[in-house]
Amino acid sequence: MTRIGVFVCHCGLNIAGTVDVARVTEELRGYPGVVLAADYKYMCSDPGQALVRQAIQEHDLDGVVVAACSPSMHETTFRKAAQAAGLNPYRLEIANIREQVSWPHRDAPEVATGKAVEVVRALVEKVRGDEPLAPLTSPIVRRALVVGGGIAGLTAALDIADAGYPVVLVERSERLGGKMAELASLYLDWDESASLLQERIDAVLRHPLIEVLTGAEVTAFDGYVGNFGVETRRGSEAPQGFHAGAVVLATGFDLYAKANLSEYGGGRYADVVDGLQFEAMLKSGDIRRPSDGRVPREVVWVQCAGSRAPEWHNPYCSKICCMVTAKQAAAYRRAAPEGQAYVFYIDIRSQGLGYDEFVQQAIEDFGVVYLRGKVSKIVRDGDGLEVWGADTLAGKSLRVRADLVVLATAAVPSEGSEHLARLLRVATDENGFLAEAHPKLRPVESLTAGVYVAGAAQFPKDIRETVAQASGAAAKVLELFAQPELVAEPTVAAVDERLCVGCGLCVEVCPYDARALHPWKALATVNAALCQGCGACAVVCRNKATVVRNLTAAQVLAMMEAVL
Repeated sequence: MTRIGVFVCHCGLNIAGTVDVARVTEELRGYPGVVLAADYKYMCSDPGQALVRQAIQEHDLDGVVVAACSPSMHETTFRKAAQAAGLNPYRLEIANIREQVSWPHRDAPEVATGKAVEVVRALVEKVRGDEPLAPLTSPIVRRALVVGGGIAGLTAALDIADAGYPVVLVERSERLGGKMAELASLYLDWDESASLLQERIDAVLRHPLIEVLTGAEVTAFDGYVGNFGVETRRGSEAPQGFHAGAVVLATGFDLYAKANLSEYGGGRYADVVDGLQFEAMLKSGDIRRPSDGRVPREVVWVQCAGSRAPEWHNPYCSKICCMVTAKQAAAYRRAAPEGQAYVFYIDIRSQGLGYDEFVQQAIEDFGVVYLRGKVSKIVRDGDGLEVWGADTLAGKSLRVRADLVVLATAAVPSEGSEHLARLLRVATDENGFLAEAHPKLRPVESLTAGVYVAGAAQFPKDIRETVAQASGAAAKVLELFAQPELVAEPTVAAVDERLCVGCGLCVEVCPYDARALHPWKALATVNAALCQGCGACAVVCRNKATVVRNLTAAQVLAMMEAVL
C-alpha cells in the first residue's frame, strides 16, 4: 500500500482567496493511500520545502502531491526537495490548483473548492501508479555548427571557438560578411563598416578551431541535442559529414524585391533603386543615376516600401529602415552638399541609444527634408521621376521631382531559410522568420533543443542587436558544452516487447522522429534522446504495447475515476 503525502499551498491569496484550502486538506486526509495532508501559506518557500522534506522522512512517504501553481513554475523545486529527503523525484506530482482552478473560478469559490479536491485526488491516483525513474544521460559532442557567415554567424563562431570548442561555419555564398559587407558605412559614428567587418572575418579565418566552408549548404540533418548528424555539400564535391552538439542558425535576411513594387517604378525605371544598390554607390564614392550616369541633384527615399500595409506581403515593420535611410540621406548630403534629399515616411521608429539624435542630426545638420506621408505612385517626368504622395501634417498632396528614388524595402527571410528550418525541425513565424522558443524568456533558443537562432534570421534587427543576440546564442552553446553529460527527462515512451508486433504506426505519427522499426525484429524502438513524451505513439498503438512512462493508460483511467 502506498503512503502518500498531500501538501496544499495557499499561494498567498492566489489560491486561498478563492479555494477553501482547509476543506481541501481535510477531504484529502481520508482519501485511500493518503497518510498525511497539510497546508502552508507558501509551499515553495524554504520553510515550505523543509515541511515536505521532514514529512517524507518522518512518515516514510513513498509518494507526494503538492497542490499549488503550474508545474512549469516549481515542479523542479519540489522534486529537488523530495530527492534531498530520499524520495525518488519522479514520485512527486504537482496538482495545479492556481491556474486551472482558483484563477478561472474567482467568482465561484464553492465550485473552485470542489474542483480542487477532484484535481488533487486525480494526482494522488497518478502518484500511486508512478514508477521510480532515473534521468537519462548521454555524452555531448563538443563541436558547434554555425550556419551563416554574416556578422551574427562570425560573432557566434568566434565566441564559441575562443572558449576552446571547435566550430564548423557554413556559408552559402562564396564570401563571408553577409549584408554588412555591402554597407558603405554605419550610422551613429560613421565608421567604415568594411574595416570593422574585415577584422572579424580575418579572426575567423585565422582561428585554429574554426573550419570555414563557403559555397556550401547543409543537405542532411538528424540526431538530437548533444549529438546532431550533419551533412554539408560544396557545389559538385562529395558530401562532408560530421557530428555537432549544438547549432546556431544565423542565416540573415534578404530585401523584398523592388520588382514587386511596380507602382513605385520598381523593375520599370532604372533610376528607382533599393537600399543596397544605393549603398554600392556610396561605397564606390560615385553616386550616379543608373540610366544616364548623371549625378542626381534631387534624391527621394520612400520608407516602408512593400511593408506595413495589409495589401502587401509584409505587414510588419522591418525596424532597421528608418536608421538606414537617415544614414544614407545624410551620407548623400555629405557627398553632394549642393543636392537635396527628401524622405517620405509614415512615422520614424528610431529606438536605441543615440538613434533618435542621429535622425535629428540628419535633419538639422545635413538638411534632409522629412515629409510625413504615404507615397501613392512614382511616374516618369521628362528625363527624371516624379513622386506623388501626401503631406499628412500639412493636409495636402505633394508632387516631388526626383533624379533618383531609393526604396527602403522590407527585410524578408533569406532565400532557402524555410527549407533549412524544415530540415532542422525549427519552427517559423507567420512571416517566415525563424521562431524563438519564448519572446522574452528564451529569445535565442528554438523549440528544437540544441538549435539556437541569432541575428536577422529571427527578425529584422541592426548590427548592434545582432551581435548581442549572436553572443547570447554562443553563451547558450557554451552552457550546454560545459555540462559533463546531457541529462534528459525519463518520462518518455517505452515499448513492451511482449505486445509489440512491429506494425510501424507509431513510427508514422511520431513528430520528433524518435520512433523506428528494429532492423531485424518485428519490433518498434524508441530513441529516448529524441522523444518528448507527447504520447502520440501510445494513442495510435493498437496493442497498447507503447506507453509513456508515468502516464500509462491505467494511470489515466484511475485519474478519471477519481474525478468522476
